[in-house]
Amino acid sequence: MIDKRSTADEAVASLQDGMTIGIGGWGSRRKPMALVAALLRAQLKDLTIVSYGGPDVGILCAAGAVSKVVYGFVSLDSIPLEPHFRRARQSGSIGVDELDEGMLQWGLYAASLRLPFLPTRAGLGSDVMSRNPHIKTIQSPYNSEETLVAMPAIELDAALVHMNRADALGYAACLGPDPFFDDLFCMAAKTRIVSCEEVVDSEALAQYGAASLLLDRTMVDVVVEAPGGAGFTLCPPDYERNEAAQKAYVATAKDPDALQAYLTEFTASTGRAK
Repeated sequence: MIDKRSTADEAVASLQDGMTIGIGGWGSRRKPMALVAALLRAQLKDLTIVSYGGPDVGILCAAGAVSKVVYGFVSLDSIPLEPHFRRARQSGSIGVDELDEGMLQWGLYAASLRLPFLPTRAGLGSDVMSRNPHIKTIQSPYNSEETLVAMPAIELDAALVHMNRADALGYAACLGPDPFFDDLFCMAAKTRIVSCEEVVDSEALAQYGAASLLLDRTMVDVVVEAPGGAGFTLCPPDYERNEAAQKAYVATAKDPDALQAYLTEFTASTGRAK
C-alpha cells in the first residue's frame, strides 16, 4: 500500500495557475485553511474556485488569486456576508457562476460519474437560469411535458478538503454532523488533497465506524496532517468556530493596511486555528 502523507506545500506544488480548484467544507465550517495558506505561498493566480464558500473564497479573492468563483453561496454562517468576496463580486474583479445549491451538488455529482450533465429541477423558474445562459434545459424523454435543467458536470483539476481523521493510505473520517459534499469534490477532481486533524493507523480509523468514513483511498491522492487545519472555522468535535478570530478577519475589510498584514501573516502561517 502507498503511504500518501505529505506536507501542505509539497501537496500543492503540482498545482498551476489557471486551474479549477474545488474547496470542501460549507460556509465557515471545516474549511481546509492550512491548504488555502499553502495555495497563497505557492503564489497561484487566475484560479477558478468551486465552493460552498466561506473564508476560503474571501481570502483567495482578497489575495488576488481568483479569476472566477462557482458557488451556491458564500457566507461565514454567524456573519451572513463574506466581506472580501462581497467586495470582489460588487467591483466586478472576478467572474461568477451563481448556482442553486442543488445545482452545484448535481454538477459535482455528474463529474464524479464522468457524465456530461445530470437532469434536475433545481433552478427552474429562477434567475439562476437567466444569469447562466450556458446552462441549458432538456425535455424529459419519458414525459414530454416536463422540462428539466441539464446541469453540466463541474470538472475539477484539484480538490482540497479537511477531515477529522485519516490514515496514511487515504481513508478519511468526518466525525462531525455535516459531511455535506466533500466526497463529491474529491470524486470530481483529478488531484485530491486531504488535510486532517490527525493521521492515525488504519485500525484506529476503523473504530470510528463505516458511517464516518467519508473518503476511501481511491478518492485521495495526498494526506496532510494539519492539527487545527480548519483555521478559525468550525470543525466538530475537535473545536468550535473561533468567533473572535472570525470577527477580526471580517474587520480587515474596512482597512487595506490591516488586510495586507492579515494576508501576510496568514500566508506565512499554517492557516491553523488559533
